[in-house]
Amino acid sequence: MSKLVKVMVTSFAILLIASIATIVVLLNVVKADDNKELTIEEVVKYSYQTPEITTDLEDGTYVRIQFQVITDGKDAHEEVSQRDFQLVNILIKELAVMNEEDFKSGLSELEQVIKTKLNEVMTEGQITDVLTINKILQ
Repeated sequence: MSKLVKVMVTSFAILLIASIATIVVLLNVVKADDNKELTIEEVVKYSYQTPEITTDLEDGTYVRIQFQVITDGKDAHEEVSQRDFQLVNILIKELAVMNEEDFKSGLSELEQVIKTKLNEVMTEGQITDVLTINKILQ
């Protein structure tokens, strides 16, 4: 092999290794940024408070309930506020099959179902938590 070919192959190999190393570093840095915890200021900024919803349960009792939906960023916050009608629809459907005892003991499960179903329809970001902030059972 001529000296020129050896230099070209060696240069190509060095560039290839440097490119792969750069890609690996960039992917790990981006991944680390995605997993960072939000500060309390960001949690407050990116959370959405639902309107109070009054509906009946399966056994005829009425419930008034309100949630704080916490998102993972600005885009998700804007989207969930626009999807308010879908959130209300999910709540009404879930509460319609609950009775008074289910409601009293299954509030955490209801929050998890709301989170899961909202994340299914979200396209920008995701819901990280759903918290009950107000509930009245009559």
